[in-house]
Amino acid sequence: MSRSPEESDSRGMLGSGSRSRRMRTMRGSGAQTVRDPRNNMASYVGFANLPNQVYRKAVKRGFEFTLMVVGESGLGKSTLVNSLFITDLYSPSEYPGPSQRITKTVKVETSRVLVKEGGVQLQLTIVDTPGFGDAVDNSNCWKPITDHIEQRFEDYLNSESRVNRRTMPDNRVHACLYFIGPTGHGLKPLDIEFMKRLHDKVNIIPLIAKADTMTPEECTQFKKKILQEIKENKIQIYEFPEGEDEEDNKLNKKLRERIPFAVVGSNTLLEINGRKVRGRQYPWGVAEVENMDHCDFITLRNMLIRTHMQDLKDVTNNVHYENYRCQKLAGITATNGTEKGKPAGGNPSHNPASRNPLAQMEEEKREHVAKMKKMEMEMEQVFEMKVKEKRQKLKDSEADLQRRHEQMKKKLEQEYKELDEKRSLFEKEKLSFEESQRQLEEQRKMDATKSLDNKKKKEKKSLF
Repeated sequence: MSRSPEESDSRGMLGSGSRSRRMRTMRGSGAQTVRDPRNNMASYVGFANLPNQVYRKAVKRGFEFTLMVVGESGLGKSTLVNSLFITDLYSPSEYPGPSQRITKTVKVETSRVLVKEGGVQLQLTIVDTPGFGDAVDNSNCWKPITDHIEQRFEDYLNSESRVNRRTMPDNRVHACLYFIGPTGHGLKPLDIEFMKRLHDKVNIIPLIAKADTMTPEECTQFKKKILQEIKENKIQIYEFPEGEDEEDNKLNKKLRERIPFAVVGSNTLLEINGRKVRGRQYPWGVAEVENMDHCDFITLRNMLIRTHMQDLKDVTNNVHYENYRCQKLAGITATNGTEKGKPAGGNPSHNPASRNPLAQMEEEKREHVAKMKKMEMEMEQVFEMKVKEKRQKLKDSEADLQRRHEQMKKKLEQEYKELDEKRSLFEKEKLSFEESQRQLEEQRKMDATKSLDNKKKKEKKSLF
């Protein structure tokens, strides 16, 4: 950079004394800047050109961005990615449709492409997850995805620990587009569980796929329902940053109002009223991809590529990766401390001063969870034991009552039988008694008759 003669003369006139006085003033006052009115012509130093240097170096080096797409088959993930970057990342010959895919297991596939625009190179990496949510049992179907994200963190951590760190490829996942089916009934249990498993590892951006299958009113209600369920389940999706710039805050506010983005993907060019647009042709009209009245595709593309790509990378590096790095290094520190042996005062893991706070909190959390599980198991065992005892008591009581009932029944039957026998015996004795009484009465009558006859005979004899 050439200097003017006036600037050279003025720099010469400053002298070493002026420079030393200026440096002393800056040291004493911290960030205070003191300008001498006599040195207005020499006020330009040149550090205002630093952004240009950074820009040239960044453009020369190029940029890297890794985008993950997750969702069930048939939701238009490949079509949307092709529409976002206006390229054939997923050609029909290499990537058949979901109806022609045979495998139903979840696996992670990576595709890389070098995109150039206006002299700027972007090394774009697309991470696809075919088979996600397609099985009958989707238990732990997110495990390969979390393993892939953590493996990319591990690779970056290892590259930072190498001696030669000049080339450090950044393959960390910077954003995850999660596709939600246009059911209109809210999130599925799989959607909730997946986002809860990954929200602390990657920037999740929820999308409503195939939004052209819903009316605007249905789409608005569906968005509200999804946001409500995300809030209820304490899921942390990507938050747009708030700053001091009013224009940025207005833009971020508009973006927040459109979350989750309702998108439509298509690479088909249609001609409408003399202009060519990308969209989908239906008997009742055309759903334009790049029309904000039809879907949020433009908003998503602007956010993802034009306005917030660097912020996504910063959040990944400063939040998600730092959390993983801290946990990893804390675990290594705790392991090394254990391997060195116990100090004189006891186990080093029991010394709060020698432990990482995050590791200590994690260990306390695990101990608390284990303790609660143990208490829960003990309470369940005690409850089952009491239930068994109560059931046994009820069975014993029921058996005793049944036995007593049988005994009383038999006793009553025996007494009834004895009463019948006594009644029959009484009847017999009554009949015999009445018979004897009748016979005695007849005998008495006969005796009375005989005595009367004898008396009459005696009286006749006395007369003669």
